[in-house]
Amino acid sequence: MADQDNNSDIFDLFVIGGGVNGCGIARDASGRGLSVALAEMGDLASATSAASTKLFHGGLRYLEFFEIGLVRKALVEREVLLEMMPHIARPQRFILPLSRDMRFDLATPASKILGVVMPWLKGRRPGWMIRLGLFFYDHLGGRKLLPGTSSLNLRDDPAGRVLQDKFLRAYEYSDCVVDDARLVVLNARDAAMRGARIMVGTKVVRAERKGDLWYIETRDAAGALTVHRARVLINGTGPWVEEVIEARLNATSPEQIRLVRGSHIIVPKLFDHGRAYYLQGTDGRLVFAIPYHEDFTLIGTTEVSHGPPDTPARISEDEIDYLLDFVAGYFKTPICRDDIVRTFSGIRPLFDEGAGSATSATRDYKLVLEDAGGAPVLHVFGGKITTYRVLAETVIGKLADFFPDMGKDWTASACLPGGDFPVDGVATLEADLCVEFPFIDARQARRLVRAYGTDAARILDGAEEPADLGRDFGGGLSEREVLWMMQHEFARTAEDALWRRSKLSLRLNAKEVQVLGEWMGAQTENLNFPNRIL
Repeated sequence: MADQDNNSDIFDLFVIGGGVNGCGIARDASGRGLSVALAEMGDLASATSAASTKLFHGGLRYLEFFEIGLVRKALVEREVLLEMMPHIARPQRFILPLSRDMRFDLATPASKILGVVMPWLKGRRPGWMIRLGLFFYDHLGGRKLLPGTSSLNLRDDPAGRVLQDKFLRAYEYSDCVVDDARLVVLNARDAAMRGARIMVGTKVVRAERKGDLWYIETRDAAGALTVHRARVLINGTGPWVEEVIEARLNATSPEQIRLVRGSHIIVPKLFDHGRAYYLQGTDGRLVFAIPYHEDFTLIGTTEVSHGPPDTPARISEDEIDYLLDFVAGYFKTPICRDDIVRTFSGIRPLFDEGAGSATSATRDYKLVLEDAGGAPVLHVFGGKITTYRVLAETVIGKLADFFPDMGKDWTASACLPGGDFPVDGVATLEADLCVEFPFIDARQARRLVRAYGTDAARILDGAEEPADLGRDFGGGLSEREVLWMMQHEFARTAEDALWRRSKLSLRLNAKEVQVLGEWMGAQTENLNFPNRIL
């Protein structure tokens, strides 16, 4: 191992992985008074955590697999999260169209039972079954903020105008959408504000137990090696959890994960009514079509087995065909490859319980604590974005014997940075921003509030005209905002700023992206990475 940095402290926790679980754990632990370091080999949310379907949801379809506990846990958590982050999460109504030719997935446990009891179903997912599932969905989680399910006549409702004429009825229910990458970034920011050391572009080379401490060797973006010491090691690396155990810790993984690729396409806006669609396929799968950043529609996801975690997660031609064919069975106006603005794919590390298909594999998580060899290590297997906070709270709870003086559970009632306003206060915040800074228009105010919440006013503070914000890189992205991303949100590259801190890459051209990247590179020398004043 490289020589130890004599000036480094002994951390209580060292977290490997800057995805939603790792950053959630770092935030929770820091808020209890524990000293925390986190190392992420790339950017925050640079893998799975920025490639979700952007939902806080219970997982309606998991009811077919009798994952009642998981669904209930996620439904309870859905509204907790909404109140924590009303700037980056918001309620969303979903329309589930009904048609007699929709077939029930014959692979699900529910279908096997129904096939015996009611063989006349012949594989179809009937409307009454969907309504029953939605009844449980409405009541399992003690819903308070979100409206319940209603029935729609698609011949009279605007939601039916874009659908093919065979769809006459639908159910409409509630879930929440979230900016997943900003969720991760804000958890990291909150952890840093509470004292955590967040290290991006920093890879863990290896980790070794020496008595009651872990010695963790890291390599930063410049190639410099540093040894950190910690009392507890947390392996929250998602798809890389087994690789870290075997290649970095030189141990045998106690559990296995199943790597599944989920891919999405983004196309120009398909409908104007503001609600989303949850579409059933004849293969039993379901696909979302969700309003996305005002001018676009997000469509996904697929579920296909994926190779080793270092294999790039990219959508295949077959997956593109699948999603295009899927929505072609619903909407009157077809979409084609030329309509696709962007695609993205993520590798989901599903806890492997021996399920027969990717669709039926559990979305729940398993935590494995190992302390027989001295200093403890905790591995996170699986999980889903909606339950990240509960996962983090459970992780820290498992470490209570090692840190008897740490603080109590706290994250359920603490908002993320910028989220200190009511769930229904977004419109008021947008209007107030326009009054305080009259040189920005309503669209720009909406984008800033939905990214930064009450911190939007801090970014604009003191500006009286657009020139006070510096140059506009395109899409309303100013120098002032980019510096905020770099100083407060750990952004280093144009991709960090335009895809994970915002989605302005959907609006900037290649030349604008290049100019931004060059400007950010020039600024980096003037910033203290990774220890910024937050």
